[in-house]
Amino acid sequence: MSPDDVRRELPDRGDTRAFIRSLHKPTVREVLRRADAAQWLAIQPRCGVGAHDAMRTLLCRLESDARPDILTLTIDSYTRLCQFAAAEHLMRGDPAGLNGYPLVGHGWQRGRELNQAVQAPLQIRHGSPDPRALFDVAIAAGVTAFEGGGIGYNLPYCKDVPLEHSLRCWQEVDRACGELARDGILVDRELFGTLTAVLIPPAISLSMTLLEALAAAREGVRCLSIAYCQSGHLVQDVAALRAIRALAARYLPAEIEVYPVLHEWMGPFPPERGAAVATIFYGALTAKKGGATKLINKTYEEALGIPTTAANVDGIWTARSATSALFDFIEVPQDQVEEEMSAILVEVDEIVAPVLDGAELLPSIAEGFARGWLDIPFSASRYARSEVVPMRDPSGAIRFHRSGKLRFSEATKRRNAALLSRVTGVPGFDLFHTLRDDIAYFLAHAATGEL
Repeated sequence: MSPDDVRRELPDRGDTRAFIRSLHKPTVREVLRRADAAQWLAIQPRCGVGAHDAMRTLLCRLESDARPDILTLTIDSYTRLCQFAAAEHLMRGDPAGLNGYPLVGHGWQRGRELNQAVQAPLQIRHGSPDPRALFDVAIAAGVTAFEGGGIGYNLPYCKDVPLEHSLRCWQEVDRACGELARDGILVDRELFGTLTAVLIPPAISLSMTLLEALAAAREGVRCLSIAYCQSGHLVQDVAALRAIRALAARYLPAEIEVYPVLHEWMGPFPPERGAAVATIFYGALTAKKGGATKLINKTYEEALGIPTTAANVDGIWTARSATSALFDFIEVPQDQVEEEMSAILVEVDEIVAPVLDGAELLPSIAEGFARGWLDIPFSASRYARSEVVPMRDPSGAIRFHRSGKLRFSEATKRRNAALLSRVTGVPGFDLFHTLRDDIAYFLAHAATGEL
């Protein structure tokens, strides 16, 4: 089955609009808007299995037992790479062999069945550099949120996909969202600032999502969720989440809705249940203190493999408990947050400046990566230099040990070097073992109660 075959089987846009309105439930954008106005944290689990009946049962069980605000269709790897025949083969013969729901293979009609089975709106989470066919099926199924972007769903995942190609594919998706917006259906476009999820400095995450946001805005997207991955340092994470709104006000048109999202810790998760629960709670508390609109939560089985439904339910309730007003007495030092946020904003401005000076945004992004002006640490792609080397300072905040060819000012370079001097300046400093320990940050700190 080719992408063209997929599109030929879809209903027309008018039918899709009518179906979305017939659901009599909020869109993802409406959930986010209400949550943001009321200052409560919307909670969303990850979930996706290969068999249709099992997927419907999973969604219904999560809704009945945990009442998440938004539910997820996590897509399998074959569908992400447009290998629809391989996905359909497993879907029919061994659906348990798929690591997600093959929506294209099951088709838009079954997607609508899932949508009608639950009251929470659905979002697609995937990881595809070319999501065009998946997007079309998702919209036909009445899904009102679609994650990803030409940078974040290519360079962290793929080795040989040219950046120019993924940027153009996602431009088509954003253009379709713009058309839907003009018809009164606002699809939430969530941008995956998590990237590789391995020691990502906040300025790298926010620069990539800012560039994707600018590209989306130019195609008419009206609702953007900007996702950031928890680093584990409370002050830095709160500052990064608050910086999202500041960057939106500085760079994006005022009519575009922007919602900060926190992904709970994406690195090596503590295997011991108590430490894992503490990590989940800490992530939700961080999201609340940072003013996030939505949290993508984890489970206590994260270190063991794909979580059970019961563990997912428990994770949602753990995260929700951290947002209680009972914990309002916990304060984050505002002077430290403001200092950190100021530094993050300067770093983002310096990273994106040479790209925004270019004549056209998408070619300038590709050129920026080719020159090293843009970079992602530990990227799988040959189209990112990965010359940037991050490192934690003694407090646990992520800094730039090596900034590669990022166009940082001398003041920014000096600040990062000074903050890392107590790490890099000790006798016997070893980069490999330092990075290993930094990546496994929560394994040590959650187990010892030092979060």
